[in-house]
Amino acid sequence: MTDRSVILTVGASLVALLFVLELVRQRKLREEYSLLWLATAIVMLVLSFWRDLLHGLAAMVGIFYPPNLLFIVALTFVLFILLHFSTVITRLAQQNKEIAQQMALLRYELEQTRKQLPPTEQHSGYQDSH
Repeated sequence: MTDRSVILTVGASLVALLFVLELVRQRKLREEYSLLWLATAIVMLVLSFWRDLLHGLAAMVGIFYPPNLLFIVALTFVLFILLHFSTVITRLAQQNKEIAQQMALLRYELEQTRKQLPPTEQHSGYQDSH
């Protein structure tokens, strides 16, 4: 790799690392979701600094142009991040569905209970907005 490409990859990795840390500090990104991003930035930083490691790994997997390994590693981490977020979204969607069903049952039970009250007690206390 040329010196410019090392400077570019190290700079990009540092910017990514600092950006993720800042998002966590500002509480815009939870720690549990930042771990894969931080790991990606650190691996990219190590591979960018340590040329011999990059060249050795590239030769080991049969990549003739070592900087391509950086792209493959970054893409692999991004795919893991997407898979992680997909599992989180799936879990949240299921929880949301269950909560909506529970709320519908509670609303039905409340309406049935109100129907059983004598007329004078139906309008006292909490009023449902629906």
